[in-house]
Amino acid sequence: MQWFGKGSGNVDDRRGMSGGAIGGIGGIVLVVLGLLFGQDFSGIVSQLPIGNQAAVEGRKGVPEDAAGRWASNVLASTEMVWTAKFEEMGRQYEPPILTLFENGVSTSCGNASSAVGPFYCPADRHVYLDLSFYNELNNRFGASGDFANAYVIAHEVGHHIQTLLGISQKMDRYRSQLSEVEYNKLSVKLELQADFFAGVWAHDAQKLGPDLFKLEEGDIEEALNAANAIGDDKLQRQAQGEVKPDTFTHGTSAQRMAWFRKGFDTGDMSQGDTFNSDEL
Repeated sequence: MQWFGKGSGNVDDRRGMSGGAIGGIGGIVLVVLGLLFGQDFSGIVSQLPIGNQAAVEGRKGVPEDAAGRWASNVLASTEMVWTAKFEEMGRQYEPPILTLFENGVSTSCGNASSAVGPFYCPADRHVYLDLSFYNELNNRFGASGDFANAYVIAHEVGHHIQTLLGISQKMDRYRSQLSEVEYNKLSVKLELQADFFAGVWAHDAQKLGPDLFKLEEGDIEEALNAANAIGDDKLQRQAQGEVKPDTFTHGTSAQRMAWFRKGFDTGDMSQGDTFNSDEL
């Protein structure tokens, strides 16, 4: 794909700074899960106690290095798409901050290691990303390409959309009311909806033409390959040699690809209600 534009200034670049260390039993479990499955754990991070970790802010604005500028360009594309979408709904879009970090980071949802992968913290409305995750996505899971990498950011911004729409808050209320198995089912629906929103982003972004980016042959396949690589069934089979559907939290590879594709094909927000869909 070919990128245009100047990038977003809503970047908090903490690379090169000392990150937050994982603390407590919850943090240890988080690292183990991250090492086992190598996926995003936005839901798990949000379950950590919200403490007074006064996160040290990094450099603000568009990063100067190529990798940082690329990430800010992806963020800018999400801002353009979701600003227009929210205007259609008669609302004003409030963009998240993209925090780039290395090794570990302190957030309003707790401290996290790079091992958890990219995640979104609803408490501070930041998307957190260690760019080295893309090496893992490429080398371990065979999901390469700039559009595959962009899908990862768009998925996390999808969680931000859920927060703005009040969906994440409803999920939080269910956490203490449901069994682990039942809550996992809702978590899958939450994640698949974020995949759908990522597809909506790709659908609308391509219509913005030279102001944003130009899709090239194979780009959508890159995103679908990334969605396939981080399905619960595939990750569990690789890590454990068996699949346990009751423990799924993100959805199967087929489900993740299908919901991203649905968002991309339709661009229609009304078709993304995974919670009441018969397609799961």
